[in-house]
Amino acid sequence: MADDSDIIRLYKSGAKEEAFNQVVKIYGERLYWHIRRLVLVHEDADDLLQNTFVKAWSAMDSFRGDSGLFTWLWRIATNETLTFLNKRQITGAFSLSQEPERVGNLLKTDRNFDGDALQLTLQQAIASLPAKQRVVFTMRYYDETPYEQISKVLGTSVGALKASYHHAYNKVLDYVKKRIDIDY
Repeated sequence: MADDSDIIRLYKSGAKEEAFNQVVKIYGERLYWHIRRLVLVHEDADDLLQNTFVKAWSAMDSFRGDSGLFTWLWRIATNETLTFLNKRQITGAFSLSQEPERVGNLLKTDRNFDGDALQLTLQQAIASLPAKQRVVFTMRYYDETPYEQISKVLGTSVGALKASYHHAYNKVLDYVKKRIDIDY
């Protein structure tokens, strides 16, 4: 399997289509699931993944290699997703207070969702978070991404990320406690 340097070499040698196919093959699924955990809807995740690849590919000539190719792609995917979430909130498609109910309805009708009531409540709790907290919480909780890498992706200090995660964690915990009768 090709690595970042192989892909860059292919791209610079003029085999751009082959380089693009390698990027999709190597990173597509990981990026898709990163986006999907944030937006929950397959169609939205699929559109955002395509937007990510289009944006990355149009900027490929300016990729300097300061970070790994995946980190660069992850940053683009995260920014595309944050823009999408913020735009959806600004346009009033769904207010933050309506988001958990919308997510609950989506997951209940999603034939691929096989979680129990706790899993559904957790997803609703995450959906109730502001967009940036949702991203930080998801990257840390699900992907176990180190704060240093999240810092590179989001361009935020490690200290600010730790505070954001802490606030998000407490909001999720409070949300779940209020809706599920579990001893903590």
